[in-house]
Formats: sequence, C-alpha cells, structure tokens
Amino acid sequence: MTDQLDADQFENPVDSQNDFAPEPAVDENAEQNVDSPAPDLPEETKRRFADVYANLERELNKVFVGQKELVLGALVALFSGGHVLVESVPGLGKTLFASALGRALGCKFGRIQFTPDLMPSDVIGAPVFDMKTQEFNFRPGPIFAQILLADEINRAPAKTHSALLEAMQEGAATVDGQTHVLPAPFFVVATQNPIESEGTYRLPEAQVDRFMFKLLADYPSEQDELKILAEHGKHVDPKEKLAAVQPVLSAEEILSMRKAVNDVYVAPKLLDYINKIVRATRKFPRLAFGASTRAGLALVQGARTLAVFQGRGFATPDDVAKIVAPALRHRVCLSPEAEIEGRNVDEIIAALVRSIDVPRM
Repeated sequence: MTDQLDADQFENPVDSQNDFAPEPAVDENAEQNVDSPAPDLPEETKRRFADVYANLERELNKVFVGQKELVLGALVALFSGGHVLVESVPGLGKTLFASALGRALGCKFGRIQFTPDLMPSDVIGAPVFDMKTQEFNFRPGPIFAQILLADEINRAPAKTHSALLEAMQEGAATVDGQTHVLPAPFFVVATQNPIESEGTYRLPEAQVDRFMFKLLADYPSEQDELKILAEHGKHVDPKEKLAAVQPVLSAEEILSMRKAVNDVYVAPKLLDYINKIVRATRKFPRLAFGASTRAGLALVQGARTLAVFQGRGFATPDDVAKIVAPALRHRVCLSPEAEIEGRNVDEIIAALVRSIDVPRM
C-alpha cells in the first residue's frame, strides 16, 4: 500500500477519547487473526487500487488541502456504489472538493444549487415542445451526470428532494411515465450546512438513508489553513488550479473496480458482527430509533472497499470499526434524554460498538 493512504483517516469511534470510547476493536495482529478461506485478490488488482488512490489524492491536493477523512470516505463510497452527504460550516471547500473530484475521475460532472423555489423538473428535466417536429422531446436536467454535486441540499422542499430518490436508488429518472437511465457510474455528493436553519428543510428520512456515508468536514489544522492562505497569497486564479486537475481514470475503469470490490471476502463471523451492531442501534440506550438494514449493507460493502484500499482481499472487524460512524450517524436519532445531556451521536455509536463482542476469527 502506498504511503498516501492512512488507514486511520476515518473518524474511528474505537479510538475516540471521550467517555463513551470503547476499547480497541482488534489487536495489532487483527489481520492475521482473520481466517480467509477464499483466495486473495490478485496482486495486480491490489496495486491498481493503491495507484488509483495515490493518483486521485495527488490531483485533489492541487486544489484541496487536508480533510483526509472526507477524501477517503468519498472514495470508499464511490467504489462501493454509494453516495455521500457532506456536512460542515460554510467556507471549508465542500463545493471545491466535489468539483475537483469530478475532474480527477474523468466523469461528466453536474451541479445543482438547491434553493427554496427549485422544482423537480429543474432537477430531472422536462419534455419540451419542438416546433419543427411538432413533438415533445425530453430535455435532460442536470441530474444526468456521473458525478453530481447537490449543493446545500437542505434548502429545497421535500417535493424536490423526492426527485433524487429514484435516481440515487435506481440510477434512473421517470418523467411522464417514461424511465430514463442515468449515465454510469452515478455518484451524488450532497452538502448541507448544520448551523443555519432559516430557509432550510429537513431531509426526509427515506432520502437520508440512501446516503451510504455522512461525512463531517471539520476546520483545517493550523498547518493546513496556513498552506491555504499561502496558496491564495500567490494570486493564483482558483479556476486555473481546478483546470490543472487531470483525470486519472475513466468511468469504465470505475465500474470495473466496483466489480473487483465484490470479490473481497467477508467471513460469516464478520457478517454476524455487523448484524449485531445494526440491530443493537434499535434498542440501545439514548437512541430514539435505530438503523435500517441498508446500514448493514453499507458496512459490508464499505469494509470490502476499505480492505482492498489497504491491500487485502478480505475484510476485518477493524475495517468495520473505521466506517461505523460515517455509516450510522445519519441513520440513528438521539433520544431527548441524550440531547439534554449534550451527547452527540458519534459518542453514542462509540458506546454501542464497545458493547458488542469483537469476533476472533
């Protein structure tokens, strides 16, 4: 594995320093403790994933500084066939990140700026009457892209949010009874601002659950922020820097790599561990309601992708621990008592993980 990929870039509840922090999920030899009867992935496949990650990170670093968890989380979701919801205060580069990612992936990039007056037809498209042919022809909307930035998604009403549901789940959009297939791969990066409530709408639970991960973009470190200021001090046009980002793979290669992820072995004991985590969210103290079955699927597929990014052909409990917070934090809800106590959802998830026995396989 290349030095660019740090396995601890994900926010990992088992390493949290708060009162709810569980003990380490696995020991240092966890990989050796996993019995993998299935054959390992070919070395060529593992090198391919390592090279792709390193090259994508290099291109993104041309315009985007830091936020390692955001980068890794988005790439794990992309190669797992999921979507991501990115939450942060304004001005931390969410839009810039999505734009740079679209260029680096060599895919068609689309952007929708969500506003209170945005209609579903503004997202999907609508039939337009052609005066020459005297017929209605469908004019695709901005959703017909491969990498879609849904900027400030919580500023649009529910009827507009619903326009994304079919697209995110089925990869298609239906207009006037006719289904239009979206280009593959189809990957949504949605952003929202958590500190502003005026002019915003809460996302429907059905739509939130369709995001594989909810990623939190935090303030940059002192060194990263100084680097950002220094770059802008050179009076370099941000558009020129974005144009310098070169594609490192194609849409066809992304689809091929997604198929390779499915060959990563997940042991029955690990599936049972994931199932126990998901089911525990439905009865755990300080949680009003728990996660759906889709959360378990996200953990399984995310663990597979993270494993191959780290040069393995099998997933481990440690892979699950590293993605459990991004996969669950938007699928559970704190109880009123937990909110009064000032708890946050990641702390509760950390406590839940600690309560589950880690399988020794």
